[in-house]
Amino acid sequence: MLFAFLSCQRHSDMQEEGAAFLQGVWQQDSIPGQEDMLRYTLHELRFTCDSMYATMYVHASVKTMPDSCFKGGQWTEYAKAVYVVRGDSMIVEGVYTKENGKQKISGCYKHGQYLPRFKIAYYSSDSLVLESRFDSRPLIMKKTADIVCVPKKRWEM
Repeated sequence: MLFAFLSCQRHSDMQEEGAAFLQGVWQQDSIPGQEDMLRYTLHELRFTCDSMYATMYVHASVKTMPDSCFKGGQWTEYAKAVYVVRGDSMIVEGVYTKENGKQKISGCYKHGQYLPRFKIAYYSSDSLVLESRFDSRPLIMKKTADIVCVPKKRWEM
């Protein structure tokens, strides 16, 4: 019993510094061959301290869902998460959200846990290449804005 109690640790509700080279907004403009794909997703990732906010722009040419969700084949999904960089890996744990940042537990598109795993293949001050552990297409991103980490209470943004 004592071991179980001592192994529990209270996580601070304050952000930590995160990876300095990631701080900012990163945009994926295109995917090679996207015009030939039936479905693809373009990402925008915003890193603020150890928090990551993802906006995913989905494009689909084949309807696999009800008309009320399909929206002409273009829709946006959102997620918020905490990340950690270990060597060349970025481990992300979060949840899918609504546009307003509140957790999404049902409805169209993805909901529940957001758990991508990335290998950081390359980075510089203005470019970032992430290889997904679950998708063979890399995310080739450009920095569109800088963000200075000022730790706040989680999810106050």
